[in-house]
Amino acid sequence: MRTDNFKKELEKIRDQIINDSKDNLAKEGKTGKLYESIEGTPVKKNKDGYSFEIKMEDYGLFQDQGVKGADPSKVKGGDKAIRGQQAPDSDYEFGSGNMRGTFDDFAKSVGDWAKRRNFRLRDEKGRFVRGTYETIGKIIAGNIYNRGLKPSLFFTNAFEKAQKDVSGKLENALKLDTEKMIEISTKK
Repeated sequence: MRTDNFKKELEKIRDQIINDSKDNLAKEGKTGKLYESIEGTPVKKNKDGYSFEIKMEDYGLFQDQGVKGADPSKVKGGDKAIRGQQAPDSDYEFGSGNMRGTFDDFAKSVGDWAKRRNFRLRDEKGRFVRGTYETIGKIIAGNIYNRGLKPSLFFTNAFEKAQKDVSGKLENALKLDTEKMIEISTKK
């Protein structure tokens, strides 16, 4: 049986998830490497039905689900509300040893991020203080490492939104494909 409408509907669902994920990131002001990396594979037929994948940078999963901090008690100063665990329910945790990379690599990438945004450190009186972007990277990375990374749910929310309508849309597409098949069969 030809399933052209069914396949087209799956492509629309895939594209909706991608677009909504990107919109969610854009609302947070995150339109960089992760935003640009989100893409879908073509819808393919296999022995179990149809499938597609949505791919993105590896750290997209951490941005979406959040990461538990290694030791929130090490974070000094600031509001107590932000010193606590940022993602207590996450499956991911800094310092667990499950992912590649070192703290120095992480601190360097954070320092590079700070440099691109011309981020500068200030003292209690609001005056700029000396410090290289390497130093800034280590300070911010240490804070993130210990507090964790709050979940943004940019992908999860997009996926769940698409999932609400999926069965009705796919049923309708399958109905159209079935009607087309019956129409072709009766003409023969």
